[in-house]
Amino acid sequence: MNFGQALEALKAGKRLRRTGWNGKGMFIALMTSLDIPHGMINGRTKAHVADVLPDGKPLRSQPYLVMWTAQKLWQPGWLASQADMLAEDWEMVEERSD
Repeated sequence: MNFGQALEALKAGKRLRRTGWNGKGMFIALMTSLDIPHGMINGRTKAHVADVLPDGKPLRSQPYLVMWTAQKLWQPGWLASQADMLAEDWEMVEERSD
């Protein structure tokens, strides 16, 4: 599929990869927007937003793309390269049965 079709599949909750990617097990996914209740915001995040987030208000997150890397690490904020956007080798990752 092309990148436009890949974006639609991501919006539908599918995990995707390119057949041209060398890393085994790599894929991207769309993390939808979410609200984190004020009491659930971790200390690392609070260090960056405490002065701009009103007391008691949830932390609102916009949607973003993530990648599961070949090193089995979760990488938030994945960005498509020009090659990714022009590629026709996007495919859905089958759901695991384990």
